[in-house]
Amino acid sequence: MDFSFTEEQLMIQDVARRIARERIAPSAAHYDEVGEFPLDNIRLLGENGLMGIEVPPEYGGAGMDPISYVLAMFEIAEADCAHSTIMSVNNTLYCNGLLQHGSQEQKEKYVTPIATGQAIGAYALTEPQSGSDASAMRTRAVLAADGSHYVVNGKKSWITSGPVAKYIMLFAMTDPEQGAKGISAFIIDTEREGFHRGKTEPKLGIRASATCEIEFSDYKVPVADRLGAQGEGFRIAMGGLDAGRIGIAAQAVGLARAAYKAAVAYVQERHSFGKPIGSFQMIQAKIADMKCRLDAAELLTLRAAWVKQQAAATGARFSTEASVAKLTASEAAMFISHQALQIHGGMGYSKEMPLERYFRDAKITEIYEGTSEIQRLVIARNETGLR
Repeated sequence: MDFSFTEEQLMIQDVARRIARERIAPSAAHYDEVGEFPLDNIRLLGENGLMGIEVPPEYGGAGMDPISYVLAMFEIAEADCAHSTIMSVNNTLYCNGLLQHGSQEQKEKYVTPIATGQAIGAYALTEPQSGSDASAMRTRAVLAADGSHYVVNGKKSWITSGPVAKYIMLFAMTDPEQGAKGISAFIIDTEREGFHRGKTEPKLGIRASATCEIEFSDYKVPVADRLGAQGEGFRIAMGGLDAGRIGIAAQAVGLARAAYKAAVAYVQERHSFGKPIGSFQMIQAKIADMKCRLDAAELLTLRAAWVKQQAAATGARFSTEASVAKLTASEAAMFISHQALQIHGGMGYSKEMPLERYFRDAKITEIYEGTSEIQRLVIARNETGLR
């Protein structure tokens, strides 16, 4: 296997690393404390092509590949998980779906402002009563008698970037009798009448990534803003999640890398009983376990990105590889951040150091875009063919 990267891939990684170190890392603790959306930083990411890495240049993106995206995500997430969450939703859940299923007009209108960082995109699938069971949604989109628009009513929850999004990819039932096959996808302009935002959620972690409920009250969405054919929404949603899970895996790797580096530095500097604590076998065992999980997560995430890249030409699915990467990386992030905090002892529990933020941020990677339990179901069912 060839593990080398192209010059272009290394270039986008360097751009991401520079912004992460110069702008994001120094401000991460502040944004986490106040829970403020880091709009200026996000616009900077957009200006440098990082909000639409796989988006073709004609739509304002960098025109690069999934591996480039993963390498950039590693760097941004290592600086701050919340920034990488915003970046992930824009790149994979929002832009990916539009590039795969949108018309030329839709791409020009709804991808370009998001990829350039001029506006923020979001993805609305989850509802208060339906998380893992997405097909149980209650939000309805009813086609008007004249066939010109749909009337949308319902509520969505846990919408990342919902409080600030200009455009949202919405999934709603157009034919409830068809179950999952009755779901359709739409692009929502949040400035139209009938769209309402709920309160911003007070989350445990990724606090700079704004999240809220959204509600539709007789919202009219033109037929021209339906994404794909009627009834194709569930397939579009699942394809978006496959891509999104690679993004979350990359996020988890970046976070785990930050926690691991902090632990390695600390065990060399901290002395106890007259020598560095890194010389004690129990600490060494922790470092070894952390390193193995980090490397496994990174390699599986890069494999998933490579498979996705190949799938673009063949049309094959990459759901298994995406789920393997997401499951492995998210659980590695949780394990490594926990062990790093434990190694730091009382200082790890203090807000004077970033360890407690890493620990809080890591948990969400095991939950959103499919819980660890759902990833295990996806992997096992794909491998066995049994349902």
